[in-house]
Amino acid sequence: MSRTPFRQTSLAYIGLGSNLEQPRQQVASALDELDALPLSRVSSASRLYSSRPVGPQDQPDFVNAVAALETQLSPLALLDQLQALEQRHRRRRERHWGPRTLDLDVLLFNTTPVDHPRLQVPHPYMHERAFVLRPLLEIAPHLSLQGLPLEQWLAKLSDKVAPLA
Repeated sequence: MSRTPFRQTSLAYIGLGSNLEQPRQQVASALDELDALPLSRVSSASRLYSSRPVGPQDQPDFVNAVAALETQLSPLALLDQLQALEQRHRRRRERHWGPRTLDLDVLLFNTTPVDHPRLQVPHPYMHERAFVLRPLLEIAPHLSLQGLPLEQWLAKLSDKVAPLA
């Protein structure tokens, strides 16, 4: 009798953001679609938060969230799935840090760093972004970055995020 080999499940944290075409709906829909990815399921998700854009300020505020995703996909296979999901939401990359219908970032993948031309994990800027740290702290208060608890990183930031009602 042949058995299917067991594939180890990994835990990835995914940052979600949108500031175009009904951002709340974009993020809510993306959370449902993350749960439907192959060999993956959302185990928890933060509330939605509002934040000012990073970079050009001539754009609407963002709606952000973070999801914990249990997955059997490799980091690069997960990235491919996330980019395909962004494309289904008509994501356009017209300018750096510009407005977008959907932005999905792999923030963490287990405790393993990934250093690949297409993917850097931990996300290289997450410790500088309250709109990532606040929702991540909500669903994973035990996490630390570079040996410091998330709360300490968040306390260093001046930008604020607010939960949406």
